[in-house]
Amino acid sequence: MSQTISCMIMRGGTSRGPYFNMSDLPSDREACADILMKVMGSGHELQLDGIGGGNSLTSKVAMVGPSTHPDADVDYLFAQVSIIEKKVDFAPNCGNMLAGVAPFAIETGLFPALQDKTTVRIHNLNTGKIIHSTVLTPNGQVEYKGDITISGTNSPGAPIELTFLDVEGAKTGKLLPTGNKTNQIDSVEVTCIDAATPVVIINAAELGKTGHEAPSELDEDHEFMSRLENIRLQAGELMGMGDVSESVIPKPILLSPASQGGTVCARYFVPHKCHKALAVTGSIAIVTACCLPGTVASKLIGDTGNTSFFTLEHPSGKIELTAQRKDDDPSELNSVSLIRTAKKILSGTVYLN
Repeated sequence: MSQTISCMIMRGGTSRGPYFNMSDLPSDREACADILMKVMGSGHELQLDGIGGGNSLTSKVAMVGPSTHPDADVDYLFAQVSIIEKKVDFAPNCGNMLAGVAPFAIETGLFPALQDKTTVRIHNLNTGKIIHSTVLTPNGQVEYKGDITISGTNSPGAPIELTFLDVEGAKTGKLLPTGNKTNQIDSVEVTCIDAATPVVIINAAELGKTGHEAPSELDEDHEFMSRLENIRLQAGELMGMGDVSESVIPKPILLSPASQGGTVCARYFVPHKCHKALAVTGSIAIVTACCLPGTVASKLIGDTGNTSFFTLEHPSGKIELTAQRKDDDPSELNSVSLIRTAKKILSGTVYLN
């Protein structure tokens, strides 16, 4: 008899993947990874034997269960499933898939819906951080339809407000894991910062790029991609993360002056391909760096003063974020918020054999 698991496939932000109840999967990470690779179809560039989409943005998994944290309502574990390689990375969080967590929790009875709107406090197991997700729930039902269109998608939806609390040190425990606002790696000035996710921020001009190139143009420049990976690997060592050659973090980010009226323009890598939009967690890291004087980001855009609103340009458009600064030190943040949307696509059963 075939082994089966129930799941819901959702678009969360600009990503897509299956959402599972944690109780339906093994608690052992290695055994869980084996199942997730079968589910997604790892080992083939098109993931033909699974439900992955042959792209890093559609080869993601969210697992949700009752909270193990006193300040949260549900736990959320994210997994990035490799497409061709038989590998699953549980290290990073995904802020786009996060957009579907509250709807999934309400739909599956993990958390009760309130009238009008419901806020679900989410404990991310990848980072240990807390995120508040507020969704519209008229008559106690999740509302997916709306008029909000986020860049990188082609259908409008109801707004889902995500507020990331205490973003500093998501993986390393430190905002500046190297102890410096900038470091020199291969004669290139970088900022290694860990806010929502660890990243390596570089002024695109330092690598001979405008920062406005199409993702495919950057991906096809093999010499550039090799240099970028070399910088990433050295940054991982400097950040105390050790050998990161088998991990997707830290993520490299190229920044350049905005050209469409935004705060700054970004090219985000995942890490061996350029993202066609911009990751939520990477966006938070950029905003945090913009608020901290002396970083590569703040040097590029200049003094932000007490600005709370940031617009980051990316290949598919823009993403807008709101930073709540600390009263006693505006360079430090209490939280970062943004709007995403989600779409329920399918609810059903996955066959593993």
